[in-house]
Formats: sequence, structure tokens, C-alpha cells
Amino acid sequence: MEASVARWAGISLVLFIVMVGVAIVATAVGPANISPDKVVLIILSKVPVVQDYIAQTWTVGEEAIVINVRLPRILLGLLVGASLAVAGVTTQGIFKNPMADPYILGVSSGAAFGASAVIVIGLTIWMQSVSITMGAMAGALIVSFLVFNIARTRNRIPVETLLLSGIAVSAFFSAITSFLMYVSGHNLSQIVFWVMGALWSSNWNHVLILIPFFVAGSLIIYAFSRDMNLMLLGDDSASHLGSDVNRVKAILVAVSSLLAAAAVSVTGIIGFVGLIIPHIMRLIVGPDHRVLVPASALVGAMFLVLADTFARMIIQPTEMPVGIVTALIGAPFFVYLLIRQKKALRGG
Repeated sequence: MEASVARWAGISLVLFIVMVGVAIVATAVGPANISPDKVVLIILSKVPVVQDYIAQTWTVGEEAIVINVRLPRILLGLLVGASLAVAGVTTQGIFKNPMADPYILGVSSGAAFGASAVIVIGLTIWMQSVSITMGAMAGALIVSFLVFNIARTRNRIPVETLLLSGIAVSAFFSAITSFLMYVSGHNLSQIVFWVMGALWSSNWNHVLILIPFFVAGSLIIYAFSRDMNLMLLGDDSASHLGSDVNRVKAILVAVSSLLAAAAVSVTGIIGFVGLIIPHIMRLIVGPDHRVLVPASALVGAMFLVLADTFARMIIQPTEMPVGIVTALIGAPFFVYLLIRQKKALRGG
């Protein structure tokens, strides 16, 4: 037991250190390059405990770029990537299928519909960020409810039916979002932002909105790690070992949907993070959700920040929406999983 705890802690610590390094380098690069050591000093200069010991070696302009422009973007990227990865590993754990994730199940499309509806109706006048977030979460929960109830057969939810239901409902809500774009008038640019998925409008308000959802959602999901491990043995076996399977599934579906909705509500649709990262990390660290959940969160955070850094550097002076980058990586990966599953069904 102690060896296992040490292994979990060691893996998490290494991934956390790498994630911090990635975040610092990503904050440093851009049209105006700032050395990583300056980035660290600028950030430390805002920490009350150590700010008196930091000698200023940077310009006011460099400080403004780091604190007001790049740092909130990087932090939001970390939070969104981690949130989507945790939601993905939860969905895959519940249904024991590597192709299940919030994007494939339509949660992202529902969130985009909710955000678009709020924008078109004009509810963004008061507390814009909060109202769009609430609209996105409402849309995601509506889609989740529809998908799982369409797929439900008595007390079972066949994975194949679930995936097909997710694709169908997602297509339906994407069509409604397209209609809202058509009638939106001067609000079109705002809705296009949700459809493409990007971090270029990041600010500290978005970071503060997402933090409580990520912390609360991740802690709740991690608390059910043992139950997810038991469900890997089958629902009947998990029930015999003391897990209330239906109750656990309902809680985890609701929490993972909210987590994914909160993430895309501040960035727009960013797909496939919850598909790619949990699958890769499961191959590396194994199926134990007590280590898989935090490992997926850390690597998901790194992945999205790296994807966003690539997106803003590849076609300077403009930048590409990060949702395009994740889709270009994720769609072929999804096809690979389909082909591998088909070969497994045929017996190799």
C-alpha cells in the first residue's frame, strides 16, 4: 500500500513539475519574447511573501504582457485542459469505453447552444461572463439528459447506443446553433467564437469563474475513484462489492457534464481533449482511477497549453483557434480507436 501511494505521489509530482515548466515557457514565447527567468521573476514579484526580495530587471511593458495578457491565457488553458481531461476520464470510466468523452456525447454542442442562445436573446447585458457560463451549463445538462435517456434501455445504457445518441443529439443542437448564427445579426462574431473554440479572449474573470468548478468537480470525481475502479469489474460485481452503481453513475455524469460545460463556456467548443488524454494516460499509468484522474488532469492541462501555443505561433501575426488544433489531432485519433475496436471485435 505504501509503495502504491509513493508511486502515485511520484508520478503526480513529476507531471506537476513538467506542467509548471510548460506553463512558464508558454508564457515566455510570443510576438514579444520574454525570457523564462524574467517570467518567473515577474510572477514572483506579485507574491506578497517574496516580492520585497525580487530586484526588478524587466520593463513595465514586459510586466503588462505577462500579467495582463499571457498569464491569464495560460492559466485558463491549464484549467480548461485539466477540466476536459477529468470529464473525459470519468465518462470513459463509467462506460468502460475509450471512445466516450463529453465532446462525442454532445455536451460541448449543448454548451455552445446554451451560450449562443444567451447571446442572441440578449441576456449578456448584466454580468456577461456569468450569464454565458450559466447558459452553457444549462445547454450541456439538457443535452446530457436527452442523450442518456434516449440511450437507456430499462436499467442499462449500451455504449454503442450511447455514442450514436450523442452524435445524433449533437448534430441536432449544432444545427440549432447554426440557425442562431444565421439570425444573430451583430452578435454573429460572438457565436463564431463559441463554435471555433479559442483562448484569445482569456482574462482573469474567466479564470476566477472556472476555478471553483474545476476544484469542486475534480474533488467530487476523485472521491468516487474507488467506485469507478469497481465498475471496471462490471456493474453487478461493483454492486456486490458495496457500490451503489446507479447513484454513482448519476452523480458522475452530472458532475462531469458540469465540468465540461464550465470549461467550454469560457473558451467555446474545444473537442477531443477528453478523448485523447485519458486513453494515453491509461496506457502509461494503468486503469487505477486514483492515479489516472490526477495524471489525466495534469497532462490534459499541458496538452491544451501546448496546442494553444502552437496555434498562436504557427501563423503569426494572426493566430489559429486552438479548437482547430485539437480537432486536427483528435479526429484521426478517434478513427484509430474505431479501427482498433473493429479489429478487436473480429478477433485481431
